Amino acid sequence: MEAELDRLGRPIAIDEGAKLYTILELCRAFDKIFKEHLDGGRAGGDRIYGVFDNQLPAALRKLPFDRHLSLPNVKKIVSESDGYQPHLIAPEQGYRRLIEGSLSYFRGPAEASVDAVHFVLKELVRKSIGETKELRRFPSLQATLAAAATEALEKFRAESKKTVIRLVDMESSYLTVDFFRKLPLEFENGPAPSPATDRRAVSADRRNPPSDRGIPSAERGNPTDPLGDRYGDAHFRRIGSNVSSYIGMVSDTLKVTIPKAVVYCQVKEARNNLLHYFYTQIGRKEGKQLGDLLDEDPSLMSQRQELAKRLELYKKAKDEIESAVLVR
Repeated sequence: MEAELDRLGRPIAIDEGAKLYTILELCRAFDKIFKEHLDGGRAGGDRIYGVFDNQLPAALRKLPFDRHLSLPNVKKIVSESDGYQPHLIAPEQGYRRLIEGSLSYFRGPAEASVDAVHFVLKELVRKSIGETKELRRFPSLQATLAAAATEALEKFRAESKKTVIRLVDMESSYLTVDFFRKLPLEFENGPAPSPATDRRAVSADRRNPPSDRGIPSAERGNPTDPLGDRYGDAHFRRIGSNVSSYIGMVSDTLKVTIPKAVVYCQVKEARNNLLHYFYTQIGRKEGKQLGDLLDEDPSLMSQRQELAKRLELYKKAKDEIESAVLVR
């Protein structure tokens, strides 16, 4: 009977300090179980690794870079970036716009990773509250504890989203120039014409102007001009290929840094500071408010009271029997 009474819980103390102590002990019991889930002592925490090992890489692979770096889109973006003065060496503005447009796609998987880990942590809070036997007799405290933990997790999620978005924006605001310096040249210069050939061509132009040969000067091309084939499809394909290689490098980087940021901002904070704000609020509550949190489940209270009466009767009967034996 005493073991059953221990299982149901002893009566709650009346004074304010004892109530506060009881609440803190119950919170510590919950926090201990929650940490065991995160540290691997209990099941559930391993789902966080699943987000980083499976969900994030799969989301990165599904990003529509093929459409963004298609030949028509590369032509369009590079041409718009050049404006009225086409590039002579390399389309720097075109590269920047293509890269910035590509990097913006990383925001979705980054935020999705934050939300997925947030969902796992919320589930672990729910499971931990249910597994804390000492809390079962206090439904009001269970609800208050769940609300406080959820509020803390929401704050951790908001900070985590800011951090992962910063990671993506940093990649967009400062490009790794050395990556492009190691790439092959955009085009190879054609063979330089000999001075004699150049002079003959100039002399022929003077004798026969373009209008005299029936060819409009605007359409006339110079076969020896190294820029003649500069704006062909091969040129734009190489631009798309170079940007794709750069995006692949950034993707590999974010695949590592995003999990680190999420763990630091959410998992670590949840492990160390899940109830920090709740503790500060509890310390300011008065006796009646503390008593409301320790409002027991009526059925458990009646069971404990009935069991306590029976135990008292058994102890009284035992004492009477022992007294009678000693008298004899």
